[in-house]
Amino acid sequence: MMHSMDLNLLVALDALLSEGSVQGAARRMNLSAPAMSRTLARIRHALGDEVLVRAGRQMVPTPRALEMHGRVRDLIDEIGAVLRPEADADPSTLVRSFTIRSSDYVAGVFGVPLQAIAAREAPQVTLRFADQEKEDVSALREGRIDLDIGVLGDIGPEIRIQTLLRDRFVAVMRKGHPLLKDRLTARRFAAATHVSASRRGRSHGPIDDALAAQGFVPAGEVRRSGL
Repeated sequence: MMHSMDLNLLVALDALLSEGSVQGAARRMNLSAPAMSRTLARIRHALGDEVLVRAGRQMVPTPRALEMHGRVRDLIDEIGAVLRPEADADPSTLVRSFTIRSSDYVAGVFGVPLQAIAAREAPQVTLRFADQEKEDVSALREGRIDLDIGVLGDIGPEIRIQTLLRDRFVAVMRKGHPLLKDRLTARRFAAATHVSASRRGRSHGPIDDALAAQGFVPAGEVRRSGL
């Protein structure tokens, strides 16, 4: 059957149909005539068709061979394109839309500079920022987003990761706040009353993780979502 053929048989079939003879195909593939004859026999067996038949002193293709020659040529060209080393991409000719999942902070800080670069280097590219919502890798795997910017956990070896920047949190307090009376420690911070505002309705965040790693849980905590 055709699906059991290897790529060498496809190349040989193209040579046979292009040259119209075993000898010509043998020269084209740098094989001996007997070796090409054996290859033709394998092709005939796989296709269930004679491919080339004798007409007087010449070999002529069968109707099926004539019908499939163009497809065989296209297949070989496509295989060659796949196996050919990739050329450097030209952003100026790229026409597509990229979806970037990020926080409002990332979109606000980097959105305008990224769009300016795209307008200059890839004018036919559109950048679309999507809300983070649930941070899972399935959106990347399924192609619903092209880039995910955020604090990512274990997302699997098939996803390429690159560190863009490292940010840090700072504590801002009013003048005269009780926490200013002494050095601010994780214990004193956790003991203070907290209000947690989450735009996505989360009840846990990086501050909780940092405090939990040191054995602390914020006391007197009030949470509000939807901000």
